[in-house]
Amino acid sequence: MAQSFPGFNAPAAGFDEPVDMLSACHDKLRSRCETLSRLPGHVARHGADEQARSAAQSILRYFDGPALYHHADEEKDLFPALLESVAGSDASCLRGLFDKLSNEHRLLENQWQRLRPLLQQLCDGKAVELPDSDIQAFIQGYAGHLQCEDQELLPMARRMLDSAALQQIGQAMNLRRNP
Repeated sequence: MAQSFPGFNAPAAGFDEPVDMLSACHDKLRSRCETLSRLPGHVARHGADEQARSAAQSILRYFDGPALYHHADEEKDLFPALLESVAGSDASCLRGLFDKLSNEHRLLENQWQRLRPLLQQLCDGKAVELPDSDIQAFIQGYAGHLQCEDQELLPMARRMLDSAALQQIGQAMNLRRNP
């Protein structure tokens, strides 16, 4: 029986609303993680069929591109803009949060590099065994990371950044993707 993979039709936010775009990226990250969580069972039952290859390709495309842009958007643009908007001990507290989130980005990127070759083999039609423990660590890492960003970082950005700062962030995000 065919298995469908969710999350390929989320509406896109634009560069003129960078915080909404970051939030939309979180939804897409969750969707790709959900697809990834279902992939080992599908491959065990159906091998490297067209659905498995298509799902693996979608996951690869997202984590090799937009997810990395997303990390750069936060670290190079959003974090500095938020730091500029505060003074004193608030800046110190923010630096602690930003260091934590940046460290999580590196951890997630390293975990992704371990999963990537297996998904590439799957795209190439090889029914590989996808290690559930590595997949679950990656998915759980993203879940906690995104929860922190959704509950702390993005609401803070909406409250603290003025339209000029948001416009500058949006322009930098656009330039990163469209040099």
